[in-house]
Amino acid sequence: MTDATTPEIRPVSQRREVWRQFRSHKGALLGLAVFAVILLGVTLGPMLWPLDPTLVDIRARNAGPSLAHPFGTDQLGRDLMARLMAGGRVSLAVGMAAMVLSLALGTLIGVAAGFFSRLDGPLMRLTDLFLALPLLPLLLVMVMLFREPLSRSFGPESGIFLLMVTAIGLTSWMHTARIVRGDVLAVKNREFILAAHSIGTRPGAMIRRHILPNVLSPILVSATLGIATAIITESSLSFLGLGFPPDFPTWGRLLYDAVDQIQLFPLRVILPGAAIALTVLSVNYIGDGLRDAMDLRTRKR
Repeated sequence: MTDATTPEIRPVSQRREVWRQFRSHKGALLGLAVFAVILLGVTLGPMLWPLDPTLVDIRARNAGPSLAHPFGTDQLGRDLMARLMAGGRVSLAVGMAAMVLSLALGTLIGVAAGFFSRLDGPLMRLTDLFLALPLLPLLLVMVMLFREPLSRSFGPESGIFLLMVTAIGLTSWMHTARIVRGDVLAVKNREFILAAHSIGTRPGAMIRRHILPNVLSPILVSATLGIATAIITESSLSFLGLGFPPDFPTWGRLLYDAVDQIQLFPLRVILPGAAIALTVLSVNYIGDGLRDAMDLRTRKR
């Protein structure tokens, strides 16, 4: 019988504990705030600043910052603020879509390699093969081979978007696969997995109910880091002139268009460069915070 004066001890849920640990990481909170501001700016900003980013106004070309154009205009008179927001939508969309594809492939291969012993060797050798490939030349070859066919089939914008997402996703799943495989190998020998084996649980049900929930932590961390990797890769390809068409702005394309005029108009390079840097840094800090919050050893300390 418990004493009435004894305070009731309520169990702390895992989600609440993860959030408490995440809040203690100041860099992660700052990164989350910066990423939220960038995300809101590129999604809701065009409603507050409805200028067409592709509108050409030769009379206003190369204008400096003003009330009509807070960030100035480019060599064709297009508003840089509108192009920066439009470019952010495209870059973030490519990053998130490529991250989903990369995460799905990495999780599938990692779980299969860790859970099924006969698949471990072939799948890990395939992973090592992809890790050994020079990714940037491989991406350049993929873009050169499939750019025109996809543009004719789906249109210039949709075709290049599909090509970017597929190319980046297919070349960035390897680290996720390795991390997930290691966690699956550690989980599948635990008592509850052996108990599920003993009662005849099928492999598919065991993976869904027991394996995937216990390897969710590295998957979420890989997701945040995958967004940053995809944004940098897309910006690199666009900066090389192999990304979206010139009238379809992305942050990398804005850098490519402004690099020839960096001495005369440095703001045109600083703005998209700062947007890419802030986005990547904020996502990396969020990933660090999630990793620390979901690490049992850190939470115990």
